Amino acid sequence: MQQDGVIDLKSNPYKRGLQVALNAVAAIGTVWIFAIMLMIVADVFGRNFLGLPITGVPEIAARSVVAIVFLMLPAAALNGTLIRADFLLRGLRRYSRRSVYFLDTVFALVGAVLFALVAIAAWPDTHEAWATSEFFGVRGVWTLPTLPFHLLVVLGSGATSFAFVTVAIESAMQIKSEKGH
Repeated sequence: MQQDGVIDLKSNPYKRGLQVALNAVAAIGTVWIFAIMLMIVADVFGRNFLGLPITGVPEIAARSVVAIVFLMLPAAALNGTLIRADFLLRGLRRYSRRSVYFLDTVFALVGAVLFALVAIAAWPDTHEAWATSEFFGVRGVWTLPTLPFHLLVVLGSGATSFAFVTVAIESAMQIKSEKGH
């Protein structure tokens, strides 16, 4: 759909489906944050009032932060909610909407390349964790496999790269639609 020279990308069923999927993954990250908060509170309470700390909470929380970030990044990239300084874009928008779409396209393409490189760089560690059944923790006390955490970095980076490619295509389509106006 096109209204006033702007393509309505929200009516794109492909993007809507991708948004639903990536928002569901981000929701998992939100639930994970809540679970980590409860675990930390229980650990603090147990440590200070009962003298019974929960083993492994700091290690689990530290690994979880990275995993949660990579669960939430793809949705943020696709939905345009990544933090950025847009003072330049706001100023440019008054003079040339095409230049704003061009900068959005360049930003998205750079983001796609960077996150693809992160996924590629993280893959060897992920493969190693899989091949060696790597774990963290204290053997005999508690252990947790590292593979899921490594895998979330690779998959999250790949999905973020894919989301940025989608955004770049949309922004490029906006440039094209502005040509006639």
